Amino acid sequence: MADYLVTVESGWVIKDVGSLDDAIGIAISEAGKRLNPSAKFVEIEIGQLTCPFCEQELNNALIVGNIALVGLILEMKVFKAESEEHAGRIAKSVIGRALRDIPLKIAEVEEIKA
Repeated sequence: MADYLVTVESGWVIKDVGSLDDAIGIAISEAGKRLNPSAKFVEIEIGQLTCPFCEQELNNALIVGNIALVGLILEMKVFKAESEEHAGRIAKSVIGRALRDIPLKIAEVEEIKA
Protein backbone atom coordinates (compact mmCIF):
# COMPACT_ATOMS: atom_id res chain seq x y z
CA MET A 1 0.00 0.00 0.00
CA ALA A 2 1.22 3.46 -0.88
CA ASP A 3 0.46 7.11 -0.18
CA TYR A 4 -0.80 9.41 -2.93
CA LEU A 5 -1.39 13.09 -3.63
CA VAL A 6 -4.69 13.41 -5.51
CA THR A 7 -5.64 16.53 -7.47
CA VAL A 8 -9.34 17.06 -8.22
CA GLU A 9 -10.85 19.72 -10.51
CA SER A 10 -14.14 21.42 -9.68
CA GLY A 11 -16.30 24.04 -11.35
CA TRP A 12 -17.92 26.58 -9.01
CA VAL A 13 -20.78 28.87 -10.10
CA ILE A 14 -21.27 32.22 -8.36
CA LYS A 15 -24.26 34.46 -9.11
CA ASP A 16 -24.43 38.27 -8.91
CA VAL A 17 -20.70 38.92 -8.88
CA GLY A 18 -19.06 42.15 -9.97
CA SER A 19 -15.42 41.29 -10.63
CA LEU A 20 -13.20 38.33 -11.34
CA ASP A 21 -11.27 38.80 -8.08
CA ASP A 22 -14.53 38.78 -6.10
CA ALA A 23 -15.66 35.61 -7.87
CA ILE A 24 -12.39 33.82 -7.09
CA GLY A 25 -12.49 34.89 -3.44
CA ILE A 26 -16.12 33.84 -3.02
CA ALA A 27 -15.54 30.45 -4.68
CA ILE A 28 -12.54 29.64 -2.46
CA SER A 29 -14.39 30.84 0.64
CA GLU A 30 -17.55 28.84 -0.10
CA ALA A 31 -15.56 25.69 -0.88
CA GLY A 32 -13.58 26.13 2.35
CA LYS A 33 -16.76 26.51 4.40
CA ARG A 34 -18.22 23.32 2.94
CA LEU A 35 -14.99 21.37 3.47
CA ASN A 36 -14.66 22.40 7.14
CA PRO A 37 -14.64 20.55 9.50
CA SER A 38 -15.15 17.17 7.81
CA ALA A 39 -12.43 17.61 5.16
CA LYS A 40 -10.37 20.58 6.34
CA PHE A 41 -7.17 18.83 5.20
CA VAL A 42 -8.08 19.49 1.53
CA GLU A 43 -6.03 22.29 -0.06
CA ILE A 44 -8.00 24.72 -2.27
CA GLU A 45 -6.44 26.73 -5.11
CA ILE A 46 -7.66 28.54 -8.19
CA GLY A 47 -7.08 26.59 -11.39
CA GLN A 48 -4.62 27.87 -13.99
CA LEU A 49 -4.81 27.76 -17.77
CA THR A 50 -2.03 28.44 -20.25
CA CYS A 51 -2.86 30.97 -22.95
CA PRO A 52 -2.36 29.29 -26.35
CA PHE A 53 -1.08 32.54 -27.88
CA CYS A 54 1.21 34.15 -25.31
CA GLU A 55 1.82 31.05 -23.12
CA GLN A 56 1.22 32.99 -19.89
CA GLU A 57 -0.64 31.48 -16.94
CA LEU A 58 -4.23 32.73 -16.61
CA ASN A 59 -6.76 32.30 -13.81
CA ASN A 60 -9.36 29.68 -14.55
CA ALA A 61 -12.41 31.94 -14.12
CA LEU A 62 -14.96 33.58 -16.38
CA ILE A 63 -17.77 36.12 -15.84
CA VAL A 64 -20.73 36.45 -18.19
CA GLY A 65 -23.82 38.44 -17.26
CA ASN A 66 -22.80 38.76 -13.57
CA ILE A 67 -22.54 34.97 -13.26
CA ALA A 68 -19.07 33.52 -12.76
CA LEU A 69 -17.66 30.08 -13.36
CA VAL A 70 -14.49 29.49 -11.33
CA GLY A 71 -12.31 26.43 -11.80
CA LEU A 72 -10.91 25.21 -8.48
CA ILE A 73 -8.13 22.73 -7.82
CA LEU A 74 -8.55 20.61 -4.69
CA GLU A 75 -5.59 18.57 -3.41
CA MET A 76 -5.63 15.91 -0.75
CA LYS A 77 -3.24 13.25 0.47
CA VAL A 78 -4.57 9.71 0.57
CA PHE A 79 -2.68 7.29 2.78
CA LYS A 80 -2.39 3.52 2.32
CA ALA A 81 -4.38 3.18 -0.89
CA GLU A 82 -4.12 -0.01 -2.95
CA SER A 83 -3.54 1.79 -6.29
CA GLU A 84 -3.74 5.16 -8.03
CA GLU A 85 -7.32 4.41 -9.06
CA HIS A 86 -8.25 3.49 -5.48
CA ALA A 87 -6.67 6.73 -4.17
CA GLY A 88 -8.65 8.74 -6.73
CA ARG A 89 -11.91 7.09 -5.70
CA ILE A 90 -11.19 7.76 -2.01
CA ALA A 91 -10.41 11.45 -2.65
CA LYS A 92 -13.45 11.94 -4.87
CA SER A 93 -15.65 10.30 -2.24
CA VAL A 94 -14.32 12.38 0.68
CA ILE A 95 -14.44 15.67 -1.23
CA GLY A 96 -17.77 14.79 -2.87
CA ARG A 97 -19.45 14.22 0.49
CA ALA A 98 -18.50 17.74 1.59
CA LEU A 99 -19.22 19.42 -1.76
CA ARG A 100 -22.58 17.91 -2.64
CA ASP A 101 -23.95 18.77 -6.10
CA ILE A 102 -20.56 20.11 -7.28
CA PRO A 103 -19.07 18.27 -10.29
CA LEU A 104 -15.63 16.77 -9.60
CA LYS A 105 -13.01 15.29 -11.91
CA ILE A 106 -9.78 13.53 -10.96
CA ALA A 107 -7.02 15.56 -12.62
CA GLU A 108 -3.89 13.82 -11.34
CA VAL A 109 -2.78 11.14 -8.91
CA GLU A 110 0.87 11.06 -7.81
CA GLU A 111 2.53 8.54 -5.55
CA ILE A 112 4.24 10.16 -2.59
CA LYS A 113 7.74 8.77 -2.19
CA ALA A 114 8.74 8.11 1.41
